[in-house]
Order: sequence, then C-alpha cells, then structure tokens
Amino acid sequence: MKYTPDPILAKVEAQLVRLSLLLHSLFYLQPTSSPASGKLIFLSLISPISLMNPQHTLPPTDDSPTPTTSARPERIEVAIIGGGPAGLMAAEVLLEAGRQVHLFDAMPTLGRKFLMAGRGGLNLTHSEDAHSFQKRFYEQSDTLAPMLKTFTADDIRAWTQALGIETFIGSSGRIFPTEMKAAPLLRAWLSRLKQLGLVVHTRHRWLGKDLNTHCLHFLTPDGSRTYQAQTTLLALGGGSWAKLGSDGAWVDWLKHLGCKISTLRPCNGGFEYQWSEFILRHAGTPLKNICLSFHTADGHLWQKRGELMLTESGLEGSLIYAASTPLRRGLEAQGEMPIHLDLTPDRTPDDWMARLSRPRGKRSLSKHLQNCGLSRLQIDLLRERLRPEQLDNPTELIHTLKHYPVRILATRPIDEAISTAGGLCFSELNPQLMLKRCPGVFCAGEMLDWEAPTGGYLLTACFATGRWAAQGMLDYLASSEDQPSLTTT
Repeated sequence: MKYTPDPILAKVEAQLVRLSLLLHSLFYLQPTSSPASGKLIFLSLISPISLMNPQHTLPPTDDSPTPTTSARPERIEVAIIGGGPAGLMAAEVLLEAGRQVHLFDAMPTLGRKFLMAGRGGLNLTHSEDAHSFQKRFYEQSDTLAPMLKTFTADDIRAWTQALGIETFIGSSGRIFPTEMKAAPLLRAWLSRLKQLGLVVHTRHRWLGKDLNTHCLHFLTPDGSRTYQAQTTLLALGGGSWAKLGSDGAWVDWLKHLGCKISTLRPCNGGFEYQWSEFILRHAGTPLKNICLSFHTADGHLWQKRGELMLTESGLEGSLIYAASTPLRRGLEAQGEMPIHLDLTPDRTPDDWMARLSRPRGKRSLSKHLQNCGLSRLQIDLLRERLRPEQLDNPTELIHTLKHYPVRILATRPIDEAISTAGGLCFSELNPQLMLKRCPGVFCAGEMLDWEAPTGGYLLTACFATGRWAAQGMLDYLASSEDQPSLTTT
C-alpha cells in the first residue's frame, strides 16, 4: 500500500530540511578566501524568512515524502537557470545548435511572469524605427544596440508566426498576438522546445555555484540537488512580482563574487500620493484622456497624454508607467516630484471660459459644472484644491483644471512594479555577456542593468539578450571542446 504522509507533518518536515540546508550553507559552505582568488564561492540565496514563507518555498510531493540529498553531481552540457523569456529564448538557440540543455526554475511551471504580462494583451514588441526603439533604453541604448539588431520587431513577428501565432500592429505602433493572449504562444513555444529535447527541472531553486567543482546547487522538494555544467546561463529576472519567481535573490551571490550591482528599483509602476478622504471615494476610477507634465531632474519638460487611475495609495495606469523612470529619478534627486495634470487637454481655456460663462439659472454650481462637461471626479478634484469663492471664479477654475497640481511622494513597492531598474552592471560582463569573474557563466534578461518603458521594449530586450548570451555560450563550448572534462571533488 502506498504510504501517504500526514500533510501537516510533511510541511513541518520540509521546513526543517530547508532550515538545515540553510544552516549548512551558512556554517560550512562560506567562502574560504576572497572572490578574487577563484576559490570556493557558494552562498545560499534563501533567507530564513523566505524559507518559512510558502510563497518562496516548495512543498514536498505526496510520492516523495522524505527529502533526500544527491550524493554525486549530475554532469550536463548546458544549464539555464530561469524559465522566463530570456532563458527560454536562449534554450531555443542552443537546442537548435544541437546542444543538450537543462532548464531549471524555482516555480512549478515556466513563464509565469510572461503569462502575467499577457493578461492585458501581450505586447510583444513595437513597430517604430530602429533608432527610436534603441533610445528607449536610456543610458544602455548603445550597449544593447547590437543585441537588439539581431532580433528586431520583424524577426519577432516571423518567430511567432512560425509558432502558429499571428500578430498585428495596433494604432499606437505596438505589436500584439491576434488573440491578445500569452498562453497560446507560451504553449506553442514550450511544445517546440520539448520537441527539440529541452530537459525541464521545475521546483528547483538555485542556491549558488561552487567555483572549485563548477557545481550548481539547487533546493528541491526532495532535498538538495547538484549539477555540473560545462556552461551556465543565469536568467533569473529582476526584483518585482516575487510570487511569480523574480525575487532578486541572485543579487547576494553575485555581490559575494565581487560583482558590481546597481540597486534594484521599481520601474513601470505606480506612485504614492496622499489623497483626502473626499477623493478616496473615487479610488479605482480612471482619469481618461488627460495630459501629464513635469520637469525632469535635469530640467527638461516631460509631457504626454494618456490615462491614469486614482488608487488608495496614489496613481497607477499606463500614463504614469510611461513617466516612471524620469519620475523615479526625480524622487531620488529631490525627495519629491511636483507634476501637473491637464484634465481636459482637448479644450482650450477660451473654450472653457465660453462654457462657464453660460447662464446658470437656478442650477447649483455642481450641476452647472456638470452641464459644462465636467465629470463628478473632475469636480471633486477641483473642490479639493479650490475654496468655494475660487471655484465660482472661472479664471481660477480654468487654471486649476488645466494645471492640476499633484506632488508625488514616493514610488510604490518594487514588488508591485511591472519591471525593475538596476541589476548586474555590464562592466562585469564581456561582450558576449559572460561574467568576467566566473568563466562559463553568462547572464541575460531583466537581471542586467537596463530599463525601458512598457510598449514591447521589455520583452524584446529579454528575447534579444537571451539569444545573444546563447550565441556566446555556443562560442564558449566550441572553444573548450578540446579541453579536459570537468572533474568532481
């Protein structure tokens, strides 16, 4: 008869095993010398808190009630750690070149953040010209340029078509799958990779790499596992949406190796502003077709039209996401950021003066303003800023309506952001994205130090850097074919 463990005892046992592994790594697997010496570098990427957090731990399966530890490392050719867009794209390039690829991910399934990105319509890339596209990556535009050129918007459309997924260009120039969903594309992609021979290891949380034995250490529901790879790609994502796998835990290992890391910060996320109780009743209401403007930290005027969402904590929505980088940098430089909203950009001050000058009759001011074309939310925002006598003054009302002031106080937490800024600095990598301090280990995707707005740029850069790193791995394997094979200790 099959043994069925008590679920509560099984969870307790699994947590104790994880804690023992952590203590083992802390007390017995700490480096014995400086990173520069090239000796043992192995560091647990899991804190005691995350070990006890179900969101970051892996429960044992019913058919594996007793976790075990692998005695000898399994020798493999290629290890890819991270099952997001960068890791999957790298796997495809390597598999098509005839290499044996093992892909590891901490989550139960692959591409979880990719699926989340498709909830509002999967924005794959953008159709704008190459020069404009490249400039969306701020200071890293020149660094990423050669990588982006190898996998353009046209290449992405051809790639998706080969997977049986048609795409279209929206009115904004953004490119989407015709079905506006991520799941069909991911299913087709994983099916192709499986046919090519990809070996997938889910529920494998990476703990670090031993530079003496070239062993990769993982924590699984069945205990620790060790693999010895000829070359490895780290595609571990940024630091947002930890519940989907991007928790930024890799930062500690790379810092311990001596690598320079630009602090992970929220990008393409909301901002905090303290609304009054009077306005909070409108939380969740969109402000459509408005214009956001402000002066950046270096004095340039930033201005764009779009849609915002009032929330209990401040502002969300595509328009504020587009301003995310200059707003965050302004906060870092100044501590707070004043912005202005034109609540009616399609109507001029003269147009409003003509409307507001109409006879009111017996109507209340509120009814009069509604008849002039203002919504309840717009009227309440005006009441928030103006005294009654100012509200009844067309000149002051129009000025506030066209230049509504909001003082941004802070970014929302990094885990709520669509993506992150910061990451592993490119100075730590060679031109093929291999770590200078750890030959044979490559990095790609959002864990690198670049940022971009939404609009298809994020996915495109993940695809492109994954392919670029994969080509570097192929070159590395080719150059080491005649070298002695790795040995275990």
